[in-house]
Amino acid sequence: MNRSRFAFVVASFLWFSFATAANAQTSEQSSASSQIPSIKARSNLVVVPALVKTKTGEVVFSLTADDFILTDNGAPQSLRLEPDTDSQPLALAVIVQTGGQGAEHLRDYRDLEAVLDAVIGNVPHRVAVVSFDSSSRLEHDFTTNTDAAAKTIATLQEGDSGAAILDALNFGINLLREQPPAYRRAVLLFSETIDGGSQTSFEDAVRAVDDTNTAIYSFGFSSTRAAVKHEASKVPLPGGTPYGNEPYPAGGCMSRDPAADPDAHGKRGVQALDCASDLFPPLRLARMAFLTAKDGLKRNVPESVAQLTGGEYFVFKDATTLSRHLITISNDVPNYYVLSFRPQSPYPGLHALELRLKDKPELQLRARKAYWVDAGASANDN
Repeated sequence: MNRSRFAFVVASFLWFSFATAANAQTSEQSSASSQIPSIKARSNLVVVPALVKTKTGEVVFSLTADDFILTDNGAPQSLRLEPDTDSQPLALAVIVQTGGQGAEHLRDYRDLEAVLDAVIGNVPHRVAVVSFDSSSRLEHDFTTNTDAAAKTIATLQEGDSGAAILDALNFGINLLREQPPAYRRAVLLFSETIDGGSQTSFEDAVRAVDDTNTAIYSFGFSSTRAAVKHEASKVPLPGGTPYGNEPYPAGGCMSRDPAADPDAHGKRGVQALDCASDLFPPLRLARMAFLTAKDGLKRNVPESVAQLTGGEYFVFKDATTLSRHLITISNDVPNYYVLSFRPQSPYPGLHALELRLKDKPELQLRARKAYWVDAGASANDN
């Protein structure tokens, strides 16, 4: 076999393996994420909110789309700056932990009417209130009456010892999916840092957070030392095997050794995709983004989900510090740059986003870090 024919055969094999593996992993992800509804959006527009501040904390207003550089799995994208997003209606889910350590902070939420109004701004809006301990409950369905929502938050009752944060996020994001597509979507999350008792796996949580254009603003209080040490390990893992970032063994990524690729759970098609991710940089970047997100959820759930969506994370101790942080958010939210792009025929799964500023090292940037494409999505879906 001459060199050119050999190269053609190798290229064909790699492409076939990649296509087969992509189908196999799509099937795996659909099965593992059966609790998460598929994306059913109306265009292939990906929204990337970005907040730019000086190092002293002052918001920067004067940038244009040309001042930003965005890559999707390493590939540069053409950006558009969305105009007049401040006037768009808002659907807001307020998710409050009432169980575990959350019971000690219920008194901190008794006077939120004014700051909740400030966070929402003078736009049409709908607010829902969700409480959670070991399970999640809709305490008040979406309403235009902010005072009614604030009163519901102020009168929440102490729950059990659970802290199923990932389940509550899943619950709240599913509620937001049902709101009109013209509404911006946001979550205010009040919780401790470590999940305790969720049935939602890390993989499903990453997907839930990243498959909608939802910004999450989190307020965290410390979990107990015992929870930090033990509870994170109890969150379910898809297939019962942890995802790892250890190098493959000497036999290579396609070795038949069961330990060669624990992520594949014995399925050769998925194993081939993992091999492909070592060969094709875009897939490697997506895999690294997933591992980073998953590890962040283990260490600090509210901080991690805020970073993934381009929101903000604050640590609070009492009602005074909480009000101060909410006022900060009320000032920041209207000043986000809302950038958007249309990926060309994106493949299913997690995509790693990296947004940078051109030649402005003196400025600090916070932006969305990932998005998810459902297995059923096409170039016209998102």
